[in-house]
Amino acid sequence: MSEYANLLFEVEQGIGVVSINRPKALNALNGATIHELDDLFTKLATDSSVKVVILTGSGEKSFVAGADITEMQNMSAMEGRNWGKVAQAVFNKIENLPQPVIAAVNGYALGGGCELAMACDIRIASEQAKFGQPEVSLGIPPGFGGTQRLPRLVGKGRAKELLFCGDMIDAAEAYRIGLVNQVVGAEELMNAAKAMAGKIITRAPLAVKVCKAAVNEGLDIDLESGMAYEAEVFGLCFATEDQKVGMRAFVEKRKPNFCEK
Repeated sequence: MSEYANLLFEVEQGIGVVSINRPKALNALNGATIHELDDLFTKLATDSSVKVVILTGSGEKSFVAGADITEMQNMSAMEGRNWGKVAQAVFNKIENLPQPVIAAVNGYALGGGCELAMACDIRIASEQAKFGQPEVSLGIPPGFGGTQRLPRLVGKGRAKELLFCGDMIDAAEAYRIGLVNQVVGAEELMNAAKAMAGKIITRAPLAVKVCKAAVNEGLDIDLESGMAYEAEVFGLCFATEDQKVGMRAFVEKRKPNFCEK
């Protein structure tokens, strides 16, 4: 992968770790960082050596504190709309990456940072993490998907409260309302994320990808169409080596090794 000015990236045992690396700016998302995320996740989509991606922030204070307000403050209406569309497209790319993406939220996840975390499949937060969509205090609504992903995760009523009030919530409250999957001590955050990633890697890779696609597709269509989609991919997986390996291992009362094909 190319070197990036605002991102760190490494791969270890099939786990790709992406770190937003602007700690002096609390990892705020400027245009350059958004474009680097776009480039990196475009490459990850076709990188078979990366089985699971962990997305986090550099430093101890912040996952991503939001979008870079210094870049946004003088935008025109047209520029603001275009900026929102660019960021939405990148976050959609993360959401629809073939591999699972785990957000390891190590601090502030506000505005665009909360939206970035919500674009990931799973969110693990440290006890010191803070979440919020404070855009109404800046005279704007969320523009990177927050009004759409938040109600899908926590329900319409709770989402509207967070969006209308712009309040910040702690990790415990985020867990209580379903915004995050797990809360751990700060020193255990990356270990917890890597442990989950490692567990996912032991499962049938194609089946995991199909599960992700079926969930994402099903949320945007009616139940009957979603069931039809599930039946189709369910059937297709019976023609794969993963199915043969997994079911043979079950019958033989042993753990499957999906690298044995």
